Amino acid sequence: MEYPGRYKALVLNAIQSIDLNKVGQVIQWFKSARSHGRRIFVCGSDGSDSMASHFLCDLVKGTNYEEKSPFRILALNDEPPRTARGHDDATRERVFVEQLKNFAEPEDVVMGICVYGNSPKVVNAIEYAAWIGCRTIGLTGYDGGRVAQLAELNVQVPVKHLGCVEDAHVIICHMIGYYFADIGND
Repeated sequence: MEYPGRYKALVLNAIQSIDLNKVGQVIQWFKSARSHGRRIFVCGSDGSDSMASHFLCDLVKGTNYEEKSPFRILALNDEPPRTARGHDDATRERVFVEQLKNFAEPEDVVMGICVYGNSPKVVNAIEYAAWIGCRTIGLTGYDGGRVAQLAELNVQVPVKHLGCVEDAHVIICHMIGYYFADIGND
């Protein structure tokens, strides 16, 4: 079959485009947040919402057991009932903001995962987080969209294939999570 080989080449290209310096910056921000007792909030749109949950799971299971200073991390996608005031579009677009209003403080870290970078609920979360003084991270693809413009730090996979961007996002999250699981618990 020819297509699996073509797809593999596209994924390898997406992986090659990852800016390792920016991934290193994310790791440093997470280290700082953990050592200073700051919270980390992760959110995503559409398929990236499960990526946010997966990322949280990797950080918790890989670092919090027997760790002197565990991560204080929440995946906002896992908590929508907390802000369920209706099912209109305006509420859905602010679902993460409403949670951040309750829990986020200046110097916390908010990371939004969004392939196209234009999901209103992720854009609004990054915008609100920056406004209250949180450090903001975007994990985007394509041209980065609004999230790339708003986030203080954006790790972008600049390819135009949804699956390949998502594959690269998994790898980026594993680079971060397994840094702490393998060597970053000093």
